[in-house]
Amino acid sequence: MSETRSPHPFAVAGMVLGMGVLTTVALWGQAGRPTWGLDVAIAVMSLAAALAQLWWPVHGALAATLLAALSPVATPAATAGALQVAQRRRLPVAAAVTAVGMAAHLVQGLWRPNSGISLSWWWLLICAAYGALLGWGALARSRRALLTSLRERADRAEAEQGRRIAEARMAERRRLAREMHDVLAHRLSLVATHAGALEYRPDSSPDRLATAAGVVRTGVHQALEELRQVITLLREQDDDPDGAGPLPGLADLPDLIADARRAGQSVRLREEVADTAALPPAASRTAYRVVQEGLTNARKHAPGQPVDVLLRGAPGTPLLIEIRNPPPPAEAVPLAPGSGLGLVGLTERVRLAGGQLDHQGTAAEFRLQARLPWPA
Repeated sequence: MSETRSPHPFAVAGMVLGMGVLTTVALWGQAGRPTWGLDVAIAVMSLAAALAQLWWPVHGALAATLLAALSPVATPAATAGALQVAQRRRLPVAAAVTAVGMAAHLVQGLWRPNSGISLSWWWLLICAAYGALLGWGALARSRRALLTSLRERADRAEAEQGRRIAEARMAERRRLAREMHDVLAHRLSLVATHAGALEYRPDSSPDRLATAAGVVRTGVHQALEELRQVITLLREQDDDPDGAGPLPGLADLPDLIADARRAGQSVRLREEVADTAALPPAASRTAYRVVQEGLTNARKHAPGQPVDVLLRGAPGTPLLIEIRNPPPPAEAVPLAPGSGLGLVGLTERVRLAGGQLDHQGTAAEFRLQARLPWPA
């Protein structure tokens, strides 16, 4: 896979500066030789080839390599080209360019031998240098590909989690809508029944008419309260497949605590509530679901740990529900993996009720806290 992006200006400047210094040093070493004029021309062309490697690594590296067969001053550009190709092209292409570079320097050694070292040792060092450049470039390319793959996987995971959270919220809204339908259908059917009695039995006694009108008024008020708070919690079908029976509220909290204790969970309940009967039904059901979710999370993620449940509030002040439990021991294994979507749905329920839910985990404890409005 080729890379065609434009090089950064800093990369261009670094290449010009680095190759300029190395080529100048190599050219200085050839001063005084009969081929000085040829070396100067090759030095200029090798700098151009090195610069071209930033856009066309293979072509630039091959051009510098051919120049290196004629003069040592092109060796810096040729080796830099081999590294560029190893970093930016697949291994077969990089290996081919490396082989051409080794052959070109063998030609250079035969035509312009180095007087300080034998040809065999000199070419062995050239092969070692090219092999090191090939390995270094391939390693850098593999690492860059790995980082890109990990970044893409992280982006996909984040997008997937966002999708799951959005789906959980939509599912929660659908459950809320279904239960709202059930609650309002029940209340409005009572209103319709008594309103029909008022219409078809106008000869009823004043007391019966007053009673029917009171039921209509109360039913409409309760229905409007349900709509205003936009809060209901759908009971799971497994709990009541036929959809019959009352929805759970704070009055059912002792049974919920008893079930948790029978399952082996240590639960301490503190109720500092003035009068739970005065709590609106929707808020009562919300509080019940918050406690239920808190106990479920504690059983799943901190099995065997004690749980503290606190209810505090009064008409005119928010109802506080707080569940605390210490973290599990390091060797403990959670009973079931969690996706975190339960708290997402619970947060949506509490928010739609006009309240606020927070959860925080520290090294000392996990705390789930909800505040629900309680009209005076």
